[in-house]
Amino acid sequence: MLLTVSTTHRPATDLGYLLVKHPDRQHSFDVPTGTAHVFYPQADEDRCTAALLLDVDPLRLTNARGKGRGRGAGSTPEGFTLGQYVNDRPYAASSLLSSALAKVFRSALHGASKDRPELAATPIPLEIGVPVLRCRGGAELANLLFAPLGWTVTADSIPLDATRPDWGDSRYVALTLRGTLRVADALNQLYVLLPVLDDAKHYWVAPDEIDKLLRAGEGWLARHPERGLITRRYLAHRRALAGAALARLAELRLIDDNGEPDTVDVPDDAGSDEDANLPAEARRQPLAVRRRAAVLAALAQVGAARVLDLGCGGGALLADLIRDRRYTEIVGTDVSHRALAMAQRRLRLERLPQRQQDRIKLWQSALTYRDDRLRGYDAAVLMEVVEHLDPPRLPALEGAVFGHAQPATVVVTTPNSEYNVRYEGLAAGSMRHHDHRFEWNRAEFADWVNRVAAAHGYTATITGVGDDDPIVGAPTQLAIFTRAAQTADSARTARTADTSKEGTA
Repeated sequence: MLLTVSTTHRPATDLGYLLVKHPDRQHSFDVPTGTAHVFYPQADEDRCTAALLLDVDPLRLTNARGKGRGRGAGSTPEGFTLGQYVNDRPYAASSLLSSALAKVFRSALHGASKDRPELAATPIPLEIGVPVLRCRGGAELANLLFAPLGWTVTADSIPLDATRPDWGDSRYVALTLRGTLRVADALNQLYVLLPVLDDAKHYWVAPDEIDKLLRAGEGWLARHPERGLITRRYLAHRRALAGAALARLAELRLIDDNGEPDTVDVPDDAGSDEDANLPAEARRQPLAVRRRAAVLAALAQVGAARVLDLGCGGGALLADLIRDRRYTEIVGTDVSHRALAMAQRRLRLERLPQRQQDRIKLWQSALTYRDDRLRGYDAAVLMEVVEHLDPPRLPALEGAVFGHAQPATVVVTTPNSEYNVRYEGLAAGSMRHHDHRFEWNRAEFADWVNRVAAAHGYTATITGVGDDDPIVGAPTQLAIFTRAAQTADSARTARTADTSKEGTA
């Protein structure tokens, strides 16, 4: 099976640096199912083509298949005994080629190039060729998967027999992709999508495949319109694994309303996307700004000094926190590397004095998993976060934040769905953001707040953020959870302070 990568970037032979394979040599690698070869059919200043040829050993392939079981192992139809030995695997691109690509181009997949680091980070013109690709879904599916990633897709169906057109097309296509991308991005997309198009894997799919999928899909999979299909097929239709992966992808999309870096000049009166549809009288200050102000006021009210911003996204709230000296330790967490990198750029951490840098930390952490690092803080903020989770994942978030981390105060904001009728450009029944999994009305939010508070030993108050409409309420709902033990401690502290003052007097 064959895959080619070509570029017309000048000098085109720099492709050898990006792939970490010298164009003047042939490179061979032993892989579990055969031998992978890398060579360059063309290598000059104007055009360079690298070819990955996988020579499959049928006996080794049979052994590899025998180690797995079921559909995830790339099993043959029940009762087809010879299917282990007679199959298309040595000839058609599949998960075998994907695995070989991961081994042979490991450094390139990571975007690493010792000799051309700047070029590795730069999109260049690329052409990818896969002359025979088993594609369950045909040319249309190939276009659905690759076109949203910026590729111009040519997928020509291969006839069963060129001399017998009445037999129709086979399940194979000849795929050509043309686009301007980073080499690392192109290879990671191929690593994921080749087995997805084939809809089979040659090995047993275990839970660690979720991490492989998310690593290779970083920066593109979470926003892909066909991410559900991609995830299910990549994980061999194992429902539990696909469900867990899709939940983590939903968390990856937790970028705040003002997630763009501060390098873009924004007018003082410019708001978020949802502000654009607000009535004119409500546009005096962007809702995102008013929301952060309300959160900061809540933190000041409880006297918090050590604060967690859970699901910090691009770091808009972190930027406000670091400007206030009352906050001695600030931690931003997000499941997305991209979001954390965006937050780091926004904060310009490398330019801050060391004393300021020591006040803030950025950690990768999932909201639905218990993380011991998050225990013992004065306050945690979940600002426009919970609505991005599928409802079945909410108990995991509740357990991780309120049950395990147990900050003294938790501040939660979320949209008020009743207010959506005031957005002129929002269709009836629609939600404010395409990634929202739900939006609560005021009664539903109050029910959730009261249940969580009672279950985890907190008291809670609910207010609104933004102009309060007499009929539908405010656009944003805000809840402040306070641990019951913390309330008692605060009262004791206040009484002690009063006694001390009396003694001094």
